[in-house]
Amino acid sequence: MIAKLSGRLDETGEDWAIVDVQGVGYLVHCSTKTLAALGNVGEACTVHTDLQVSENDMRLLGFAESSERDWFRLLTQVQGVGSKVALAILSALSTGELRDACAAQDAATVARAQGVGPKLAGRIVNELKDKAGALPGGGGVAGATAVSRAGGASADAVSALQNLGFKPAVAAQAVARAQEELGEGAGEGDLIRVALKKAAG
Repeated sequence: MIAKLSGRLDETGEDWAIVDVQGVGYLVHCSTKTLAALGNVGEACTVHTDLQVSENDMRLLGFAESSERDWFRLLTQVQGVGSKVALAILSALSTGELRDACAAQDAATVARAQGVGPKLAGRIVNELKDKAGALPGGGGVAGATAVSRAGGASADAVSALQNLGFKPAVAAQAVARAQEELGEGAGEGDLIRVALKKAAG
């Protein structure tokens, strides 16, 4: 499977781009956020990709960051969410905003995306609320990206809170807030201590 393309941005459209990799042009369907992140036509670019194959179609989806691709895969597991709807959601919301909306079961925020009604938005946040904490966000109200950036200590702290019975989303957000308060170099013990207060509060 094609997992990543690095080449030159050859052409763009409303929801697609052509990436020239050593003379071969790959058509990738993208969110508006990814299109904006790719830069200008003629410049070097890299896209993380996901290949979708159906009975009568084969398409390559492109993402500026691997976290966006992870969210795309998660969204398309929800009944009624195809690649087009998933890209619309990722165009309307950053991964951080999406993560926070799912964790808080905020269907109204998800319903801002084109083609997503209240019923589907409700299903999305309901099905993904427990999975949201396991994926990195791109920066949201809870500052969830601090967890993915900091690596080992914060990941271990999230795991520790989950072992104590906190849901993944709650644990991840509490550790992210603790990370912001203590700084990037905080140790696991300090993270757990501060995150426990925030999760319990």
